[in-house]
Amino acid sequence: MAKWWLKAVVQKAISFLPQRERVNFLFQRYVTRGVALTDEHLGYKLEAARDHLAYYRKYGTVPPGQATALELGTGWYPIVPTLLYLAGFSRIVSIDIRNWMSRDRQLLAFTRILDYHDRGLLQPYLDQVDATRLEALREIARDPDRYTVREVNARLRLEARIMDATRLDFADDSFDLICSNNTFEHVYPEVLRDILREFKRVVKPTGVMSHFVDLSDHFAHLDPGITIYNFLQFSHRQWALIDNEIQPQNRLRWPDYCRMYAELGIPVREENVRPGSLADLHTVAVHPDIGNYPPEQLAVSHGYLIS
Repeated sequence: MAKWWLKAVVQKAISFLPQRERVNFLFQRYVTRGVALTDEHLGYKLEAARDHLAYYRKYGTVPPGQATALELGTGWYPIVPTLLYLAGFSRIVSIDIRNWMSRDRQLLAFTRILDYHDRGLLQPYLDQVDATRLEALREIARDPDRYTVREVNARLRLEARIMDATRLDFADDSFDLICSNNTFEHVYPEVLRDILREFKRVVKPTGVMSHFVDLSDHFAHLDPGITIYNFLQFSHRQWALIDNEIQPQNRLRWPDYCRMYAELGIPVREENVRPGSLADLHTVAVHPDIGNYPPEQLAVSHGYLIS
């Protein structure tokens, strides 16, 4: 059985179990190694933080020291919130549908970020670091047993909250920056529309939204025997049988996201896409359910939507 099929079958089975999130975490930790903070994992998180900050500096009007940020998808490691803290943001809220954070994963993230700073590797991602905040991070890393997860978050001006993003409990015009990384592709279209409506409500009129979307078949991250377009060959009905609630993939293509923004009246300031591989795309018989898009649009593999 191909690796991707095996993972699909296992995650489909896990989705029916009690405590499925914990079971999936153990599966990814010990079998697929999908939750390890590898150099590659750390690198793309640092790149995301760098890019969100760059877009904010380009389009935002409030200095970071007075700015508020909302992140969708806290995930396993608070990499992006930590860099926003070091950049000077006054309030950082990170929301998820479940609590993935632990003190060990917090500490590992801080240790890796501090190591990158001390070796001069953080500068390409964050060229201006608040020295006082850097020292606060060092203090936590030196004696992590003194603090609970909640206390650490408070020191980092981070509110890590479990919340349904379709029903945010924030006031209108609350945030200067709203961002996400590799999250939109895991949200089904009807839910994503409701999330974007809420984001439109809570972002300030002068605020910035920066969302990085991975349009690739995530099973290809594990299985080199398939391309990142493998999942485009299936009908919606077939994909519903393969897909799972643990790590769903909506299979939307870039024009679908752009159309959603337009229909919701969210103006797009900038699109920054990776074109992907037309050669790889042509190895897959794309099912008509995906949409009648030109190959260049179907092939887009990743992109930033900035509004």
